[in-house]
Amino acid sequence: MNNACKLEQQRLSWRNREYSEVNARVSKLWRLFDVIKENERQIVAALHADLGKSEFEARASEISMVLDEITMMARNLKNYAAEEPVSTSLLNWPATGRILREPYGQVLIFSAWNYPFQLMMVPLVGAVAAGNCVVLKPAEQASATAEVLEKIIRESFESEQVMVVQGGRETAEELLKHRFDYIFYTGGENGGRAVMRAAAEYLTPVTLELGGKSPCIVDADAKLDLSAKRIVWGKFMNAGQTCVAPDYLLVHKSQKKILLERMAHWIRVFYGENPEQSPDYSRIINTTHFDRLLKLYPEAVSNRAIRYIAPTLIKNLSKDHAVMQEEIFGPLLPIFQFEDLDEAVNFVNERPKPLALYYFGKSGTETILRETSSGGVCINDTVAHLLNPAMPFGGVGESGHGVYHGKWSFDTFTHFKPVMKKSVLIDLPMRYPPYTGQKLKMLKRLTK
Repeated sequence: MNNACKLEQQRLSWRNREYSEVNARVSKLWRLFDVIKENERQIVAALHADLGKSEFEARASEISMVLDEITMMARNLKNYAAEEPVSTSLLNWPATGRILREPYGQVLIFSAWNYPFQLMMVPLVGAVAAGNCVVLKPAEQASATAEVLEKIIRESFESEQVMVVQGGRETAEELLKHRFDYIFYTGGENGGRAVMRAAAEYLTPVTLELGGKSPCIVDADAKLDLSAKRIVWGKFMNAGQTCVAPDYLLVHKSQKKILLERMAHWIRVFYGENPEQSPDYSRIINTTHFDRLLKLYPEAVSNRAIRYIAPTLIKNLSKDHAVMQEEIFGPLLPIFQFEDLDEAVNFVNERPKPLALYYFGKSGTETILRETSSGGVCINDTVAHLLNPAMPFGGVGESGHGVYHGKWSFDTFTHFKPVMKKSVLIDLPMRYPPYTGQKLKMLKRLTK
């Protein structure tokens, strides 16, 4: 059966509301949890094959995040999905109002290759919890993980509820020719534009989780050693291939020398004198991205045969250098200094709104929150804010739109349908023509 037939079969299944009952959704989520647990070793092996991820990083940044998301969603789903009674205005008296949570229908989810398991599974959890049928398009660059993911989906769901479609760009373009009720895309800015153009054909709502150049600001009153440690961790995990990794560093000139010394120290502590030999340091996904990074900064220590680029702190660059013209998405960190916080704020605001902003310090926290715009902010840490399912995650401006994680994942894939029920026992004549002066006076009294 070709993909078009499978898509139509799935759409018919959703029209029959086969997966809309809340208890059935909860059961499916727990089934997914169990299947993931059964396949943990295969997931870890696949992530290592694709990206060279250590088992700890694979579990912490991918598997555990998904399991936590499923647990939170399954335990709270009945509350999330419950209808909500609401008040009605005097103009509608007598009437009752309520809001129903209903699924959109057939959802298409694209994942990115840098965290290929959790970037597919976390939105899937929200879509299934909301009662949708789902088509998953894994990132073809992470082929080993895509194969394990397809196996897990096959063991957890009927294809009429969730199906995986493998393939490259042509497959994605073909999928986008079909009508979906919602599209969720994680990836680059160019891909996001292509998705929006295709979605416009059917006026399909879209969530875009993109990226951008996320700044990291270290102020004069920051705790330097702790700042250095947390910046190195957030920047060089997954070899910098993280959408919210610090993309460039702005440090107060009085702290620059010491901060760089401490960052170099923590790189050695984390990855040894030769990170190429470290089992905890990932690899670039493929030679295409390897070559792109080396074109941005040819001086980086590298080994193309194993797709290795060393953790690289870049000093004394022009602000117009090529490395500052696009999201780096790799282990290169340009470093600039500033004399006062206003200078750093202006530097950030001259560029598109980033997905994340990091501030290390104390005195400038409120200035940063008030005078900059970003998808999210983390004070005195990096990356950690997206690990909290009690907060929404998403971008703003060119870094994306729409949010997910936790309850926000359920809300993203849910249509909130208002329902008003009017009484048939009383029918106030005021709203019907002719509109006399007396009726106008009564309206004014009601709407003071």
